[in-house]
Amino acid sequence: MLLKGAPAAQAASDDVISVVRELVDIASRDRHGPDILGRIVFDGTHITVSVGEKQGPLPQPDDEPGLYLVRRLTDDIGQYRGDNAGYVTWASVPVQPNVQ
Repeated sequence: MLLKGAPAAQAASDDVISVVRELVDIASRDRHGPDILGRIVFDGTHITVSVGEKQGPLPQPDDEPGLYLVRRLTDDIGQYRGDNAGYVTWASVPVQPNVQ
């Protein structure tokens, strides 16, 4: 729905689903609390996926192979402290802009 009319809508949507799947999997195995929070935001050029609250910082991709996929599909990835003292992991998936 966010990508309606974007030239690469299906490819970007597939990438976002893959990133969400991996970040939720990583967060669910190392949860800070009972809930996993999520947010997806589209700014016109990137879809930023945020998933939290993870108990600790992200492991290295060698320890968490799903991060190789996330890093391949995104322009950037990072973490910040969430509202509930856990870590929120975010990743920015590029989207081709609409051509007018």
